[in-house]
Amino acid sequence: MSELLNSIALPPPFPDHTQLPESDGTFVKKFQEHPQSLILTDSIGSILQRLHPDGHYCIGQDCGIYWRETDPPERGAEAPDWFYVPGVPPNLDGKIRRSYVLWREFIAPTIILEFASGDGSEERDRTPLSFSAKRSPTKPGKFWVYERIIRAAYYGIYEINNGILEVYDYINGHYEKMTPNARGHYPIAPMEVELGLLEGTYQNQQMLWLRWWDLRGNLLPTGQELAEKERQEKEQERQKRSRLVEKLRSLPADQLQALSINSEDLDL
Repeated sequence: MSELLNSIALPPPFPDHTQLPESDGTFVKKFQEHPQSLILTDSIGSILQRLHPDGHYCIGQDCGIYWRETDPPERGAEAPDWFYVPGVPPNLDGKIRRSYVLWREFIAPTIILEFASGDGSEERDRTPLSFSAKRSPTKPGKFWVYERIIRAAYYGIYEINNGILEVYDYINGHYEKMTPNARGHYPIAPMEVELGLLEGTYQNQQMLWLRWWDLRGNLLPTGQELAEKERQEKEQERQKRSRLVEKLRSLPADQLQALSINSEDLDL
């Protein structure tokens, strides 16, 4: 019996993230896509640190999500422009993630975002996976994969050139198009944020950017915006103090003495 078992060739185990390509074989086609990903990741950091004090979450930027083992491997992957997965470590076995492999971790992303370089038809493609005896399986559409296989709780499509944002909510096995709230934002409840569009300049590009707000409608700033806000507050405080000093300098010595102010201190 043992000889029979030893003679049976077992199939190799499904590969992990170290054995698979890092993306689905495509590449970023628009200059705006990389800065857009950076804004989303940078500005939501404080929220995710609060939600995950243990640091167990990961963010993918144009990174492959493997949902099916295929040959070549890229045919079984989608590489969203941006996605977030809760409850998983940022590294695996001490190695930086190269991709996200569903058959290894089984946790679906909370949100997947695609930045459409055209009219969004590719991102809305619902073509199902189909098999034929005469030919290899057809590659399914992104929308179908995200809805039927990966099942991210939210799926957003941002048409960069048209400034159009659509967000879908996964309800009862299907995506339903969401209606924005009174602020024009889409609440993403599990992340305690809202998603919307805001005109602005980032890395020398003026355009409508995908941005996060908290549930009270406050914009979540990037690190650069936060630093600029702090600089402005310090400058306002300096100017306020300078005006006060000038006002005190105009007072006669007896009034300064009554206020217990040494005129020499005003020269500091």
